[in-house]
Amino acid sequence: MNKFLTLIVAIALLAIAGCNTIRGVGQDIQKAGSVIEGAGKK
Repeated sequence: MNKFLTLIVAIALLAIAGCNTIRGVGQDIQKAGSVIEGAGKK
């Protein structure tokens, strides 16, 4: 369980570092939503 939590935290930190700004976070979420929406239409 401890290794799993560490992995999740590491992934979250990498994602946050990759976004760099609040605007970047919003764009990433929008892109993810578009992918999910596209998959739902198929």
